[in-house]
Amino acid sequence: MADKIRDQFLGWQCRIRQMSVRDHEGKPLPGMRPRVTLEDGTSLADGITLLLLHEEPAESRDLFRHIVKITHDPRLRREAAIKMLSSAHYQYPDAFSDCMTASFSGNSKIASSLLKHGCCHLEFNQFGQCYTLPCRVSRLERDTPAWETTFWHNHMFNPTMPSDLQIFAFAPDWRNATTHSSGT
Repeated sequence: MADKIRDQFLGWQCRIRQMSVRDHEGKPLPGMRPRVTLEDGTSLADGITLLLLHEEPAESRDLFRHIVKITHDPRLRREAAIKMLSSAHYQYPDAFSDCMTASFSGNSKIASSLLKHGCCHLEFNQFGQCYTLPCRVSRLERDTPAWETTFWHNHMFNPTMPSDLQIFAFAPDWRNATTHSSGT
């Protein structure tokens, strides 16, 4: 059952992300921005934007970095990013890792709380589908492929990346994940 929920979730996330880049100029849709709660139910954030990474993120990292470095014009970067992401990037859900990443500024209270607790629940909801994923949370080191891929991806859309950027990994516990339809 855990593998089935994982596969359904990744397929759903890829469809939402395709819609984001194809129909909404890359703006994060609600299903990409889960509510974050601690295990005791305390709410940390109404939504954080998460990135899906390929199992082998180096190729994407290199392409994202190339798009950023080829021009200093934020509009041209964004256009190139949307063109690339809207083609085949999200076409194969089984090519993605189930570990997601998010970036935070160095003084983020959400990041501090996540680091302190080391776990959280992510509550995704869009198009009448809901997923609740308990996750282990860890801060990534700057020289890891996941950190670099997240940095360059976000830099394509945000030309003013903070110098104190922190990137966290969210590793779901699929055995305890739940899914249901919201009926909306």
